[in-house]
Amino acid sequence: MVDNEQTVKAIFFLVFFLIYGGVHLYLFLGANASLALGTRSGISVALLMIIMVLAPIIVHMSEKNGFESFAVFFSWIGYLWMGTIFLLFCLSLVFDCYRILIHMGEHILSIDLSSIIPSARNCFIALLSISIAAALYGYIEALNIRSEKITIMTSKIPEEIKRFRIVQISDLHIGLIVREKRLKRILKEIKAANPDILFSTGDLVDGQADNMSGSADLLRGINPEYGKFAVTGNHEFYAGLTQSLDFTRRAGFAVLRGEGVDVGGFINVAGVDDPTARIYGAVEGIPEKKLFSGFSDDRFTILLKHQPVVLKGSPALFDLQLSGHTHKGQIFPFTLVTRLFFAFNSGCYHLDEGSVLCVSRGAGTWGPPMRFMAPPEITIIDLVHGE
Repeated sequence: MVDNEQTVKAIFFLVFFLIYGGVHLYLFLGANASLALGTRSGISVALLMIIMVLAPIIVHMSEKNGFESFAVFFSWIGYLWMGTIFLLFCLSLVFDCYRILIHMGEHILSIDLSSIIPSARNCFIALLSISIAAALYGYIEALNIRSEKITIMTSKIPEEIKRFRIVQISDLHIGLIVREKRLKRILKEIKAANPDILFSTGDLVDGQADNMSGSADLLRGINPEYGKFAVTGNHEFYAGLTQSLDFTRRAGFAVLRGEGVDVGGFINVAGVDDPTARIYGAVEGIPEKKLFSGFSDDRFTILLKHQPVVLKGSPALFDLQLSGHTHKGQIFPFTLVTRLFFAFNSGCYHLDEGSVLCVSRGAGTWGPPMRFMAPPEITIIDLVHGE
């Protein structure tokens, strides 16, 4: 299983750097052609781009070897660059497609359309300026946590309870970039919601948990009446499962790994490991469908599952599934990519048998500390007695 894990990591890094390096090459060629870079300027820009392509490895190795201050500093530089470059790449691609269409029109119609194509230099400067502005907006948007409120009527909640409030957090990615300062913003929203129960649906951490005790202490300060429950996401395994579970438990969460619990005598809560656990040979508990066999049908049943994937036949077994993982793409237009892989991308969906799936956009950020057209959220779900 260790060999399998190393193979998967090697393939991931190879694919990532081929794509990320290719994006930089495309932009370098575009900048060189548009701005007519000289030899010295071209070499300087190329070296900068090579360093930025390697930034994720530099950050990872620095953190792994105990150079946390440098890792934090360089992660901000490298990931802000990544977000800005992604936006610039998308805009440049759109403009190049536009330019190709114009040239095709000239060829087909035999007329000169060059007047509606701005100069390459002016266009590159304009696209770069727009990308930087969008990145700045995305950084600000990532700080502004929102509360998404949902009400579910169900006869399975006792009439005397009237309203049972769930707060879901997902994809905080506490690590080098999401630290105590940003976590306090998120916790302020949670406290204002006054939850009866708190759920974390994976990717709570995103780095080595050696020096994150302050974040665990802040999370431990939230104590809903009916407890706090969490499941693993893929990043719990990337960051180191033992450390991640230790952090999650120190933060006051009970971690559900293929197991279910009775809450208050009227709610069933079940949680499963992220599929990444199979690669690491660390799957625990029983399979999802067997998990519900011991539950009473007259209780409201909640499934905590990091990835928004619904197994065939499962909606008949639960009332509410809470998931995350997608970030709604985090930076548009990457939303279009996440939609290709996940039919349930963000928001709430009514499934068969009257069950509901809620997919959180997540409260933190992965990689670039920015969000563009995908604001961070905590999800507030009120279960209200009724038909």
